[in-house]
Formats: sequence, structure tokens, C-alpha cells
Amino acid sequence: MIKALRQDRDLSDEQFRALLETDAYDAELKAAAHAVRLEHYGTDVYLRGLIEFTNYCKNNCLYCGIRRGNQKIRRYRLSEDEILGCCAEGYALGYRTFVLQGGEDPYFTDERICSIVSAIHSRYPDCAITLSIGERSHESYHAYFEAGAERYLLRHETADPVHYAKLHPSDMSCEHRQQCLFDLKHIGYQVGAGLMVGSPFQTTDCLIADLRFLQKLQPDMIGIGPFLSHKDTPFRDEPSGDLKLTLRLLGILRLMFPDVLLPATTALGTLHPLGREMGLQTGGNVVMPNLSPTAVREQYMLYDNKICTGEESAQCKGCLERRVESIGLHIVSSRGDAKCFRRSV
Repeated sequence: MIKALRQDRDLSDEQFRALLETDAYDAELKAAAHAVRLEHYGTDVYLRGLIEFTNYCKNNCLYCGIRRGNQKIRRYRLSEDEILGCCAEGYALGYRTFVLQGGEDPYFTDERICSIVSAIHSRYPDCAITLSIGERSHESYHAYFEAGAERYLLRHETADPVHYAKLHPSDMSCEHRQQCLFDLKHIGYQVGAGLMVGSPFQTTDCLIADLRFLQKLQPDMIGIGPFLSHKDTPFRDEPSGDLKLTLRLLGILRLMFPDVLLPATTALGTLHPLGREMGLQTGGNVVMPNLSPTAVREQYMLYDNKICTGEESAQCKGCLERRVESIGLHIVSSRGDAKCFRRSV
């Protein structure tokens, strides 16, 4: 099955089910995924400087620590000058991609987002700007693109509409979220989708639906990580996602999409002390250290026990460099564009 997946980049639903529901193939899958990432990206690991600029969110997703209904969180917004300060620090440290991530915060209008993006693009024209700010209109996405944003991350979370409805309030829909991803792709963004592994009510059928959706979308980046609960959400008592299954999916995705950018997420490192290293050894080629001011990092808690909230930016980068080098890979100071990216307009 793994040889067939590597060659054809596809399997039947029954074969995917067999691969997902047992650990019998894990060692072979890991080796194949690592070989494919070396074949397509060498030993390079790309840095993404993460700037979590607002923890306000209008949505009430049941799993998320910054959900609107969480009254225990201390809210914050970074100013444009503060965001530019994070970029200046990151640029000096060698970052050439900045990821502006936040909740769906109505305060950050199109005008404000475009102003921030334009300012970063003007100061750092050799850098890629990535936005991760949720569901917006086609017109909004187009405006951000014109201002200088080139990449957009929007996890689809789950491609199964019934499962989606169990994780989100009734005013959100699986169909709209997926349409946003296709809108972004049409505009010309490098597009990142993704999902939580082990989220409540998830089944193998859900995961197979995710793989089929990703085949249809053909994203440039796929961000997956284990579900981790937050104490101030309705899912506070739900068990965390499984490390083995998360790595298994990483391996499958690398074989299905050999040119895609595949992060070893912070959530993996939260679930297991060597989680990010394991992710990089199973096909991953991106890490996303935090450039946010340390004063606000503990307030951007999508899940409990998030790592690296107290480290300065230079500490985060230095720590990751040592970890990556320890497994024979190398962090590079590069934009790190996806090899699969083809602008459709």
C-alpha cells in the first residue's frame, strides 16, 4: 500500500482505512515520507515567524480557547507599530516569512489589515506575508492580496458536514469555509488548509473525507496537529488526539502531496516533548516559532499547556535550530515557497 501510495499518490477508501487504523505500517510509512521530503526539499526546514496579533474572535467554536464565549481570557490587540516591531526583530533573526494570525476580530477591518500588510510589504519586499484570520469575503481576500499578502492559512478543520456541525456553532458552515479556500486559490494565494486529528466525534470516515477534500483543493500547505483541549471550552474533558495517528497522517500526506509544505506544529510539541522532531522525520519541512511579544503569548491559548509562551524570539529560534540539527536537518533563511504552487490567475 505504501509503495502504491508513493507511486500513485492515491489509494482506495478501503486501503486508506487499513492504513489509518493500524500501526503495522508506521515504520515503513515514516521511512517513505522522509525519503520523499528529502527527494523534493532536501534537508531544508523553513521558518515561519508567527505573530499572534489579536485574541478577540466573533466565533464560538466549541474547541477553541479564544472563542467568544470564554469570559476568563484577557483580550488584547497589537497595534500596527507593535506588529512591525515583531517583523523587525524577526527579520534581524533571519525570518523571511511572517504569519499574521488572529481570531476573527471585527476591529481589524479590511482597511486596517491592508494598512498592516502594505507596511510590512514596503519595509520587507523580500519577505512573504501570510494571513491567518479566518473567513472573509472574496472582496476582502482580494484586497489583502493586492496589498501584498501572498499566502493564506485557513484550516478546513473537517470536510464532513455532520462532524463540522458538532464542532462549530450553527452560524458557521462547512460549505462556506471550503468556499473560502477555493476563493483564495482563485485569487492567486498560496493556500494552506488543515485539520485537527482526534477532535471530538471524529471517525476514520471523517479522515478519509479530509483526504478526498485535500485532493480536490490541491493546497500548497497542509497544517495538521492533534486536538488538544482547553479548560474553558465545552470540550474541556475530551481526550487529546493521538500522536501515532497524527504522525501517520503526516506521512500519508507527504506521499499524497510530495511538493506540499507540511509543518511540524507547536501542538505536536505540546503533545510530546519530541513531537516536532517526530513530525519533521515523518515528512514535515516547516516550523513556526513565535515572534509575538512575550507579554501577550499566554493570552493566545487555543489549547492548554502550549509550549514556548515564555521564550523570547531569539530563544525560540535558537532552540528550534538545535532541535532540527539534532535530527540531521537544517533551518534555512528563505521564503520557502511551495514547489507545487501554480498561480491560477
